[in-house]
Amino acid sequence: MNRSTIVRAFVAAATAAAFLWTLALAASPQLHERIHSDANRPGHSCAVTIVSAGKLNHAPPGLVTVAAPLVYFLPNVELIPASVQPLFLTAAIFEHAPPALI
Repeated sequence: MNRSTIVRAFVAAATAAAFLWTLALAASPQLHERIHSDANRPGHSCAVTIVSAGKLNHAPPGLVTVAAPLVYFLPNVELIPASVQPLFLTAAIFEHAPPALI
């Protein structure tokens, strides 16, 4: 196993252990009081109180789609030259020039 696999496995195990510890503290208020001395106060807010109050919204992750690279094989197309008139000549921008000095 390479190093990145070991790091990923450690992070996954630590995250799972932390979530299970949060669930255990939410199920046992006495254990939660031992960890947090102010667990019974109304203003106390932590991950345990969020889980035990049911305020944790779980949304399934979005679908991950990977599009395969699309390769289009087009026949050689011959480009036809076209004449395009410049736009600034049709806009009459020279009508608003400053007055000429005589």
